[in-house]
Amino acid sequence: MSVVTLILVFLLAVIASVFISRLLGDKIPLPFIQIAIGAGLSLFGFDVEFEPHLFLFLFIPPLLFLDGWRIPKEALFSDIKPIFSLAIGLVFFTVVGMGLFIHWLIPAVSLAVAFALAAILSPTDPVSVAAMTVNAPLPSRMAHILEGESLFNDASGLVCFSFAVGAALTGTFSLPSAAGKFMLVALGGIMVGLLIAMFIGKVNQFLVQRTGEDPAIQIMISLLIPFVSYLAAEHMDVSGILAAVAAGIAMHYERIVGRMQSATRMQSKAVWDTVQVALNGMIFILLGEQLPEMWRSVPQVAADAGASAPWVLLLYVVIITVGLALLRFAWVWVAMTLTVFRQRRKGKQSDMPHLRLMAIMATAGVRGAITLAGILTLPVLMNDGSPFPHRDLAIFLAMGVILFSLVIAAVALPVLTKGLNTDLPHDNEELNARFTLNEAAMNNLRGQMAEPLEDIDEMTLRTEVGTHLLEIYGRHLDSNSDDQTAGFDWHNVIRMERRMSLTALQAERDALKQLRKSKNISEHTYTRLVQELDLKEEALKLALH
Repeated sequence: MSVVTLILVFLLAVIASVFISRLLGDKIPLPFIQIAIGAGLSLFGFDVEFEPHLFLFLFIPPLLFLDGWRIPKEALFSDIKPIFSLAIGLVFFTVVGMGLFIHWLIPAVSLAVAFALAAILSPTDPVSVAAMTVNAPLPSRMAHILEGESLFNDASGLVCFSFAVGAALTGTFSLPSAAGKFMLVALGGIMVGLLIAMFIGKVNQFLVQRTGEDPAIQIMISLLIPFVSYLAAEHMDVSGILAAVAAGIAMHYERIVGRMQSATRMQSKAVWDTVQVALNGMIFILLGEQLPEMWRSVPQVAADAGASAPWVLLLYVVIITVGLALLRFAWVWVAMTLTVFRQRRKGKQSDMPHLRLMAIMATAGVRGAITLAGILTLPVLMNDGSPFPHRDLAIFLAMGVILFSLVIAAVALPVLTKGLNTDLPHDNEELNARFTLNEAAMNNLRGQMAEPLEDIDEMTLRTEVGTHLLEIYGRHLDSNSDDQTAGFDWHNVIRMERRMSLTALQAERDALKQLRKSKNISEHTYTRLVQELDLKEEALKLALH
């Protein structure tokens, strides 16, 4: 099947899955529908030759770049300790604990292969986590921690996976060497991503100042950055995944520091939303497409693993998935206990979070794209030419854990989050910000009205229109009623009103940037208000043409 046909079929499948989900009232999580469609395509003879390295390059960098770009940086940096505790500490804990457990559970699997499987099962997936929490919204801080964890644990899991595979191939392993290489790979990837994003941003800003801003070109640049960062980092033997994440985090600051046009922001958001929906859907459809072949291999895989019956493999999947959740729960519980202990030693009041919240953290550790792509990169042959031991078993278990972790999250999260307070503490902050923006616009309008004009009729018209706009701004927060004026030449009235409104809108935008730079409002509020101003500006500009 040609690449063009493959892409078209996948895109049609993504579109169909969204419509099916909405027709069902969003009662079934979208990933399950997409997995089912993928399995159906496979049963009807649609066969995809899966290339893991190409999958990693095409799907993962743009998605992680976008997550790094959009994650609230204030929340990310304020919770950096728990995020890194989960993204690095929990990954190592999972590799060791689950590796030993898998070796004990399935003695036929060597310790090195067990560690490799545990390593590739350790990263959580931001796509899967987001998909599972659509109908079970989490408290904002917990959601940010989970999102931040899934951004960074991909790299730590893949590095541990490569070390374990290397140990299986060579029979040797050095902990000091592995630890040193991990630091080099992680920090190197972050530095490469930051430097590339900053360099491209500066060059782009320099060119835009001299040639003007073209939204289409700006969007193409943003689409290229994650791939350039990933390829450059991989070429330097550091983490391409962390490079893409770091580039996304760096690019975020262009929204506040730079002066990107509203048209560019709006079009960029639309394009990236489309890319996100398409790639996320393709990942789950591709997972579903692999299922029939995986199921057909169960008898042979069970025999190779020494299992007494094929159903024992399914039992292994359940046990490993539950074991991963228990390890995650234990890590969170110990980490929170130590945090409370340290706070109390400093004389600060601190209480343990409710067990329900820790159960949510454990349940939300959903596996996904990184696990799928990573496990399929297991070598087929050893260095001596013999088959890689239990490769098919490792692939079956990994894919089974992905599916079962999705099922657990889909069933348990709505129950655990029911009645949980998930209100965002932004309402008062946003209201105060609106008052500040209103005041800035009204002051600007008064300034425009005070400027002398030679044309008396023009000045009279401007005064009347300005007064009308001041009335609208004055009751903007209290009323949504339609305001009408009478007695004017409507053509001139509308054009004057649009021009003055655009100038006032720029005053609002400047005031909003100042509020954000002085940290009087959060990133959440800033983003919401920027989007509103963008929509207003585009409507006003359209009315002038």
